[in-house]
Formats: sequence, structure tokens, C-alpha cells
Amino acid sequence: MNSIKYSFFVADCMNPFYNRDVISVNDFSKDELELLFRYADKIGDMSKVERLELARGSILAYAFFEPSTRTRLGFEAAMLSIGGSTLGMLGSKSTSMEKGESIKDTIRVIDLYADIIVMRHYLDGSARFAAEIASHPLINAGSGMEEHPTQAMLDLYTIQKEKGSIDGLRIGIVGDLKYARTVYSLIYALDKYDVRLDLISPNELSIRKEYITNLKHQVYEHERLDDVINELDIIYVTRIQKERFPDEQEYMRVKGSYVIDKKILDNIKSDAIIMHPLPRIDEIKYEVDNDKRAAYFRQVKYGKDIKAALLALIINEYI
Repeated sequence: MNSIKYSFFVADCMNPFYNRDVISVNDFSKDELELLFRYADKIGDMSKVERLELARGSILAYAFFEPSTRTRLGFEAAMLSIGGSTLGMLGSKSTSMEKGESIKDTIRVIDLYADIIVMRHYLDGSARFAAEIASHPLINAGSGMEEHPTQAMLDLYTIQKEKGSIDGLRIGIVGDLKYARTVYSLIYALDKYDVRLDLISPNELSIRKEYITNLKHQVYEHERLDDVINELDIIYVTRIQKERFPDEQEYMRVKGSYVIDKKILDNIKSDAIIMHPLPRIDEIKYEVDNDKRAAYFRQVKYGKDIKAALLALIINEYI
């Protein structure tokens, strides 16, 4: 690990992210998240030469057992942008797991090649299990239907950049609230702020109650998007996750339940922000893309910045 010392922290203030696993957003305080956002801003203002020193000589290994575009490429681009290098695997078919190697041994091997590991897996509990095996920090890039903590971090950062503040907003999360792991991380993260949270979904895809029993703030559940759409500051749309349905007929019953199109745009606030973790299927029409309120591709850009900040903070004791 590097020990480059910059002036971001006050004297004698340790970096709370140093050498730390990122398994659940619940493991981080509001102050720590705000520190991450400030450092993402700072990295954005650095010269290329300064950025390239943040992770020089460090290696990020990605282990993705599920498909990914933005998360994997985002971490690769972020690591390269701060001077590190990357290597990794996509799926298990090209690895010794096809020969019967256990995930435990696979993680042990990857751990020998890298300074930090980013992992996505289809099983609940996989990220925490892998973190217990690895000696280097491990970042959960999606663990079954549980959480996707770095998505929540970039979502909060997007809201802050777009709206100037998170506190005081009314935020609606629309679509698949049962199977979408991004939703759970985002709800846990938003519970650290003073917001009103409206959850809009079909009954079949409503939030799993056992996962929100310990929230500090009340959430409001709705079936009809029209009931709240004109009052929302943030409209966070999720796709219906076909791959997680045990029964395709169940998926077909809820497919296309909510669609954001030009007609919807006429009924939302002029300064509202439309977000989506992507990929989208048919829940946001392409005709919405050019509207200034469509922030989902800006969200991708913010994601690279927040990942670069997170990696730099984990790698460097002082920064």
C-alpha cells in the first residue's frame, strides 16, 4: 500500500477508509460518506500528474461472476486514472472453477495477485465470505439480492452534485424494489439523511419488509406513480429484473409497470432529477434522454469519480 501524504485530512486525522473492506453501505457513517464525496471533488480538481501518483504500483483485481458493464469498467477506468493497474476475470467458465476449484481457493489466489479486490457474485453473503478469506481490502460490487454499496455511494454523490444537497429532498424509487440490490443499498444510505422516501412498485415487487425494519425514518409505499410523481425531487427508476424471477410468468405480469416518457415529463418538477442505475430496458424511453432532468448518464460519470476517490482512500493511509 502507498503512504503518500497530502493535505486533505487535518493533522493527525487518520483516513477512515484506509485498508477497509466495502461490504455494506451500513458500515459507513454519514460523515464518512460526506468525506468520500469531498475527496471525489478534490480528485476532480487534481492535475493528471497528481492523480496518477495516488495508486502508482497498486493492482486492482476484479472477480465478476455476473455480467457487468458500468461497474467493472468504472472500477477499471477509475484505477487507471489514479495510476494503478488492473487484472481480472469475467464469469467462472474461463477459470479453474470450471475444474471444480472452490470460490474459497479462487479468492485466495486472486488475493495473492492484487492489492485490492472488486467482486460481484450471484449468491447472497458471497462478498462478506470472500472478505473474510482475503487479506487485502475487498469491495462488494453486488452480492446476490443483498446490496451494491458503491452504487449507493455514487447515487448519493449524483444527488449532491445535481441538487447541491441531499437533506430536505423528497425521493421516489420506482420499479423493482424486491429483487434490485441497488435499491436496498440506496435506502440504507438515504436513511442517514433527512429525506422523505417514497417507494413505488407493484404489490408483487414491493420492498422486502424484513430488510427495512431497522430504518430510522418512515418510508411511504405506493402502487400508482401518478399519485406522487409531481411532488418528487428525485425520480430513481429501476428495471424489472427478469433474471431474478423464479417464474417467467410472474415477470410477464409486472413487465412495463412503469414507463418514464415525454408525457410523464410534463407532470414532474422543472428541477426534478431522473436517475437510473442502468442498464435500462423499456422503463425510460430514449425520447427522455435529451431532457435536462435526465441525469442517468451523468450518473455514470460521477460513478467513475467516486470509485477513483474510494480506491485512493482505501490504498493510501494518508492522502
